[in-house]
Amino acid sequence: MHIVEFIGRILLSALFLIEGIGKISMQEDVIMYMADYGVPEILFIPAIILEILFPLLLIIGYKTKLSALIMALFTLTVAIIFHTNFSEEMQVIFFLKDIAIAGGFMIIIVYGPGKISLDHYFKLKHEWNRLIKKN
Repeated sequence: MHIVEFIGRILLSALFLIEGIGKISMQEDVIMYMADYGVPEILFIPAIILEILFPLLLIIGYKTKLSALIMALFTLTVAIIFHTNFSEEMQVIFFLKDIAIAGGFMIIIVYGPGKISLDHYFKLKHEWNRLIKKN
């Protein structure tokens, strides 16, 4: 089951990595899209960093719960800002997709990354060092 947790983190993260990297080459279009929704241009670079950095952290399982929290909040924010025109069927689908993805991140927040992660490795290393010092 540990491999399933790892694959789940990869699948949740892949969308954001692909989108974040893709937005770099479409900077002008993305900034115009953001402006259409009242989002200032200055948030473009932080959004790109967020969409690349935190999914990478999720994949390797480092600071996993914090990364999942940040990604859940980001995904919910994106849903609320960009996908609440419920008169358009595609916007409803995008909104529900974002809500579902945020739910996946929330599961990671509660249960953590599992055994295939740096968080688990560092936890074991810490416990091992504590046992050695104790004896």
